[in-house]
Amino acid sequence: MPGDTTPWTVIGLLSGTSCDAVDAAVGEFRFAPADGGGGEEEIVLRPRGLHTEPYPAGLREELMGVLPPARVTLEDVCRLDTALGRFFGTVAAGAVAGLPDGRADLVASHGQTVHHWVEGPRARGTLQLGGAAWIAEATGLPVVSDFRTRDIARGGQGAPLAAVLDELLLLDGSTGRGALNLGGIANLTTRDAHGAVIAYDLGPANALIDAVAAEASGGAERMDTDGARAARGRVDGVLLAELLAEPYYRLPPPKSTGKELFHAGYLRDRTAGRPVAADDLAATVTELTAELVAAACRGHGLTELVVSGGGVRNPVLMDRVRAAAAGTRVVGSEEHGLPAQAKEGYLFALLGFLTVHGLAGSVPSATGATVPSVLGSVTPGAGPLRLPGPRARRPVRLRIEN
Repeated sequence: MPGDTTPWTVIGLLSGTSCDAVDAAVGEFRFAPADGGGGEEEIVLRPRGLHTEPYPAGLREELMGVLPPARVTLEDVCRLDTALGRFFGTVAAGAVAGLPDGRADLVASHGQTVHHWVEGPRARGTLQLGGAAWIAEATGLPVVSDFRTRDIARGGQGAPLAAVLDELLLLDGSTGRGALNLGGIANLTTRDAHGAVIAYDLGPANALIDAVAAEASGGAERMDTDGARAARGRVDGVLLAELLAEPYYRLPPPKSTGKELFHAGYLRDRTAGRPVAADDLAATVTELTAELVAAACRGHGLTELVVSGGGVRNPVLMDRVRAAAAGTRVVGSEEHGLPAQAKEGYLFALLGFLTVHGLAGSVPSATGATVPSVLGSVTPGAGPLRLPGPRARRPVRLRIEN
């Protein structure tokens, strides 16, 4: 393990709710004195690149086959946990091999969420697959995994965990900026009128858009590439109004959701008896996401929205977000030093770095937990596990050093 002031090279592994690929974000992290003295520290991150591997077709089919609302066996879950762990290990090892010195210190793996158990306003449990031991075997490195469970055990949602990175990097004390991630689910981080950090899942983003493309193409399309279907279609105003009436949207934060609610069957149920052309359905669910984002911008009085996640690659979705949220400046996270596609990978790299230093990675005002938590479980690598001593104080900011 590196010493107290030596940079750590951390691999942040992420497979999101769109289930299209595994991202390995590589970053160097170190502590440094914060400006202003007083003994405060900041974390300095030097991004070292993003390594992405699409899922092999067979493995993705196996993964999609266990996602809600599918019924599965424990054998299915066991086999998939092993297969994902092996694939994550291959991706992490490839990311390490691609470094000039061929070495890293830690892997932080989110795993693949297959179920997020929510009842009304409470999260009851969560399950991410991708056994950490396989990653440790493939890389020889210690692995931090299972980031969400501890927060749920303390009364939180276990999501969105992006609040800690957003607070340290983007929310500089003002109440006018928000951070939006457009993954399978859209989530937002900002400050409330009292300056407290809040974060919550707005609702679907790519989850329903991807579902429309997959259903319309018989599974040949994983997503609405470049928003082509939405661009050809017309928004069905009646259906949009029905979708916006979803009770989840009226729940106060903190709150979280996932494909347990927003999946292809959800759309089939709401279009039963009145078929909607696939391209019109794509346009409608794209507009749904834009309307949810715009409503949040208005509700929080946001003047700037910093956007990341796979949804930024959909120009139609981004155009609709900008139009619906007119009056809010919409920018990519690149403007603040992190590539939009890699931001979540760096989030989990940061969380792993915090964990091994005994620092909390959760923000209770965002997740709803009673107290902050050091997140995750640590699996040893090839050698004995030696962790540094815990830091005395929480860092006050994250600074990007390119």
